[in-house]
Amino acid sequence: MRSRLSFHRLRPQRCTSPAASCPEAGRLRSRTLLRSALLLAACTLLDVGIADAADIPSWIQAQVHAPVPAHDELTDAALLYGETVLTVQPNGRVRRLERKVYRILRPDGRRHGIVRVDIDPQIRLIGLRAWAVPAQGKSFAVGDRDAVESSLVGVENGELMNDVRTRLLRIPAAEPGSVIGYELQLEERPYVMTDEWGFQETVPVAETRYTLQLPPGWSYRASWLNHSEVAPGTAGGGLTQWVLHDVQAIRPEEQMPPWGAVAGRLALSLMSPDGHSQGFGSWQQMGSWYLGLASGRLAASPQITRKVQELAAASPDQLGKIRALASFVQQDVRYVAIELGIGGFQPHAAAEVFERRYGDCKDKATLLSSMLREIGVESYYFVVNTVRGAVSPTTPPDLAFNHVILAIRLPAGVTDATLLARQADPKLGTLLYFDPTDPFTPFGRLSGDLQAGYGLLVTAQGGELVQAPQLAASSSGVQRTAKLTLDEEGTLRGQVDEIWSGDRASQQRQAVRAARQDSDRIKPVEALAASSLASFQIVKAALGDLGSTDRPFQWHYSLEAPGYAEAAGELLLVRPRVLGSRSSALLETREPRQYPIEFEGPEHDTDVFDIALPPGYVVDEIPPPVDIDLGFVAYHSKTESIGRTLRYSRTFQISDVSVPAAGADALKHFYRVIEDDERKSAVLRRAAAHIPPAPAATLPVSH
Repeated sequence: MRSRLSFHRLRPQRCTSPAASCPEAGRLRSRTLLRSALLLAACTLLDVGIADAADIPSWIQAQVHAPVPAHDELTDAALLYGETVLTVQPNGRVRRLERKVYRILRPDGRRHGIVRVDIDPQIRLIGLRAWAVPAQGKSFAVGDRDAVESSLVGVENGELMNDVRTRLLRIPAAEPGSVIGYELQLEERPYVMTDEWGFQETVPVAETRYTLQLPPGWSYRASWLNHSEVAPGTAGGGLTQWVLHDVQAIRPEEQMPPWGAVAGRLALSLMSPDGHSQGFGSWQQMGSWYLGLASGRLAASPQITRKVQELAAASPDQLGKIRALASFVQQDVRYVAIELGIGGFQPHAAAEVFERRYGDCKDKATLLSSMLREIGVESYYFVVNTVRGAVSPTTPPDLAFNHVILAIRLPAGVTDATLLARQADPKLGTLLYFDPTDPFTPFGRLSGDLQAGYGLLVTAQGGELVQAPQLAASSSGVQRTAKLTLDEEGTLRGQVDEIWSGDRASQQRQAVRAARQDSDRIKPVEALAASSLASFQIVKAALGDLGSTDRPFQWHYSLEAPGYAEAAGELLLVRPRVLGSRSSALLETREPRQYPIEFEGPEHDTDVFDIALPPGYVVDEIPPPVDIDLGFVAYHSKTESIGRTLRYSRTFQISDVSVPAAGADALKHFYRVIEDDERKSAVLRRAAAHIPPAPAATLPVSH
């Protein structure tokens, strides 16, 4: 049974496991685990028990001398034994028993010695115990009284209140050579009767098993993800059991798909004979369930009606009215989450959100939907995961989501070119996908992490799994131009102008707004220059359209870079590519790529650098042009001599947001070509008329 997943922006997935060995389906895992480790590091275990051999459970003792599954020299631990027993009671309550035994192989394996469990009013912790059997010396035992409890670890981005608590237990002596294990018992009252067995880890697994005990008359539906189907066996007493041996480890890779898209797991939907307790049989059923949660919460209060009339009056057409309402909810309603009980799933009433002027993502979507109804525009919840790939067409109906946006049904005849995130629906017409929680992505666009991802479209007929639109590469990028002058000493000076659009503009706006003082606002420019220039000074800088999210963000700055050109006799060596790098060491690894490469979103960047030559110098040699197009990415560059100017121009484009592992070698070569191009120099030669004459020879005088 998965504990509730609150539908709001960038909430990490719940996990009940060793805190460092349960990769979550979001990209916040490293931050969450770091906080877990810091919390535990600040806690001293004062009463760790010394355990006699007789105190060590038999299921741990059986693994002390067990062989370690096949692994390489980088493997820091191995799961020798894993067991989950799920016992469902006739009233729909669930008892869960979880056991795991690890052998620590390397110092990094200490991370497996942290057990984390998140609990709330629907989940009661019955027991938590752990043991360690070092290679030498006494064994140890710890329990729930040795654990540390805190508010939910890793929560950010405006959550004010929730009723979820995190318990963390550190297992002592989690050192190389030790065998450590834990036992966890929970009682759960799930809102939906689904469960998931994640049997694959970042370490090899020797043996793992999942046992299901259902009351008479109950049934289940099993779905295998990222693994071939395994038939269950019986364990006596009406138990159904799945057992797996020698499960390969998943070695994390940079920019890989989320955990749920690659790790093997078994998803179960449980059904009672009377239908009162059941999981989701289809996406349509899940949509109906969510629509039921939102029932009555879209009703507009008199205050909402008056506000809609006020905002709509300033716009002559329907699209203008929609924009005005969307802007109000996006910019004037703060993101603040208060999620207690079913509030982790259920939105607050629109009237309440409007009155308080705050809410989480599902609250803001509800308020905007209510306001749109007042002008005769229909909209639909689109329940998504903020990590593309966490949900796919093969995913069974489940609560694998953490965010809610809106799909707005556009009035007939609206074809505004700025509405890039629109998509035709065969039954509903043209839908525009809009995130009222994201303050940096303007109406008509969709951030890259939501593009091309699958979500649940909730309508009066129920739910349907739909893929969000992917925007063109031109929707996001940087247009950088520079007018620069090089002097004879090799100093480069001049003006740089940048126009940032789409996600790239959002990133700049976030960075600038996060600055604690005005002097820090220039840090993005300084970081760019520092990555490209050995020595530089930003002489002055100005930004444009910081608050106008519907317009591109701009940087205008002048710089000075002493020693930019390198003298070699009568020659000057000049790198035409002045600023910015598009090369990457992402795929420069010893091991071949195993998983697809995920980009943040589509992108199209351009650079044009004009360098005025120093007096008396001419261009003697320029780098060759580069043209490489792999379909999903493309790069073109050219260096030219135009009169007294050396011009470098290039484009970089990402067209597909996901590249299969089979394309890794081509992408590696692509980045190497870029790196070579970015390093190349043009050669400037002093013209003959400007070469100082050699000193006259002095002849010896005879006496």
